[in-house]
Parts: sequence; structure tokens; C-alpha cells
Amino acid sequence: MSTIAATEFLPLVATGAATRDFMVVSLHDVAPSNQQVANTIVSELARHGVSVCSLLVVPDYHHQGLSTRNQEFVSWLRALEADGHEIVIHGYFHERPRRAKESLHDKFLTRFYTEQEGEFYDLGYDEALSRITRARDEFCASGLKSRGFVAPAWLLSKEAERAARDAGMEYTTRLHKVCDLRAGDEFAARSIVYSVRRNWRREISRICNATLFRYLEGRPLLRISIHPPDYSHPTVWRQVTAMIEKAIGSRTATTYQDWIAQQRLRRGM
Repeated sequence: MSTIAATEFLPLVATGAATRDFMVVSLHDVAPSNQQVANTIVSELARHGVSVCSLLVVPDYHHQGLSTRNQEFVSWLRALEADGHEIVIHGYFHERPRRAKESLHDKFLTRFYTEQEGEFYDLGYDEALSRITRARDEFCASGLKSRGFVAPAWLLSKEAERAARDAGMEYTTRLHKVCDLRAGDEFAARSIVYSVRRNWRREISRICNATLFRYLEGRPLLRISIHPPDYSHPTVWRQVTAMIEKAIGSRTATTYQDWIAQQRLRRGM
């Protein structure tokens, strides 16, 4: 990809920020059912210096109905996108029915690590391609420009990743890395994320993330992944905002699509 093509592909982050490290704050599981709290989170992030973030939007969250049929929700997303936020396709249904004869490893990942939401964990190519292209087309018809795909819980089969690439997605992310699907590059970048379903999960998350944040402070890309329920737990939310306030002094808040664009330009692509 030429430099001209790269700038056409995505808007470049401010040149003055090129010498700084970056932070991507992503808000996951965005759907009409949680629009109110999601909007509050976006406003709170702005108050703490994060002017843009990546919004991971579920096309039909838990089969509750197409997100794009809710005009108030779509208008809200379009306004955010116009302000520089990014709209990312996040699965399709965001749920995975239990399978017969699952291995212990499968059960751990799909029932304990995530609560039956690993939709793309073992999805075959054809079905993955169908769901991703359907989401892409629905978002496009609603005036939303989605260039990235992130699987629920970052559980993405090899076949589903190939489907995302063939569907025209420019990138995906996993728990430990960001993947440029066009260039074939992978960037090590562990995300900070919380599990808040149980008291013990919240406490372990807070302890582990405090250590993880210190470990990641020297890395060029800091990723903080937020889910709407995080906001309802004061101790979790205080830690999230404290990390953001500490990081924003030396980092530029950006989106995944803009960060990928800059990496391509740095490589002369």
C-alpha cells in the first residue's frame, strides 16, 4: 500500500503526536440496550482526557434485534464517528450455544473465561464470512464506516480470522496483540480488561491489572478495554480512570484504525 493509499484508507493521527506513545481505550459490547451507560462512559472518558475511543458494536446482541434498526442508536453512533470515534464490528450475536462433547479446554474458554459469548471461537469459515459481511453491509447501509472486526472475548478461530480478512476487514485484535489483516503484521500489545461478574473476579482483576499496568507502562501501545458493567462498580471504575489519568500525560489517545494507519505509514506502505 502506498503512502497516499494509506492516508486515504484512514485518517492519520496528528503529526505532532508521532513522537509520543499511544493509548487505545475500547468500549466493548455496545448495543441499544446499554446505550445510556455507554454514552456516560464515553463522556467520562472525555473528561479524563480520552477524546476518541474505539466502540465495539454488536450487530444483534443476544438476538435482541438488529442494532441498525434503532434509529436513535444509529444517530448516536454516527455523531460519535463524526467526532473521531471509531465504530468496530464486534461479533454478530455475541453468544455461542454449548456444543455436544466439548473438551475441558473448550469448556474453560467458553464457559469460565467467557460466559458462553465466544461466538467466533470455533466458527467455520463460511458462517464467519456470512456474519461478518452481513454486519459490514448493515453498518454501511446505516452510514457507519467499520474497518475493523473484533471477536467477542477475542476468541477467534483461524478460519474466522481468514473470513474477516476476506470480508475486507483491515484489522482485528486479540487479548495479547493487534493484527493488521491487510499487511499481515502483528503487534504485541496485551490489553487490560476486567471481569466483574463475581466479587472475587473483580478483586482479582483489580490486583492483576495494577501489576499489568506497571508492566505495560514502557510499551509503545497501551490498550484498556472497558465493558459497560465495569462502570457500575466504583472500585473498578476508579482504577480505570486512575490508569488513564496517569497514562494520558505521556500518551496520545487514539483509535485502532488510526494506530494501524500510522504503523503502515511508518513502514512506508
